Amino acid sequence: MHYSTYILRCADSTLYTGITTDLHRRTQEHNTDNKKWAKYTKNRRPVELIYFEEFSDRSEACRREYAIKQLSKDEKLKLIYS
Repeated sequence: MHYSTYILRCADSTLYTGITTDLHRRTQEHNTDNKKWAKYTKNRRPVELIYFEEFSDRSEACRREYAIKQLSKDEKLKLIYS
């Protein structure tokens, strides 16, 4: 199984970072009303997947998610567009 750390662009141009094992499914969950939506993205729909990295284990993906969340928005945009 692989894990992905991802960044979504929300309708209000904010960025959301998370981890998942299925990018397509998780993006759909963020965009629909179901029990697995994230509180942050619920009122910022639609969201668009704009960046991801894949990892072989959950702990690596979590470490990367934490590192990305420590970046400023400008630093995240540089990462996305590099």
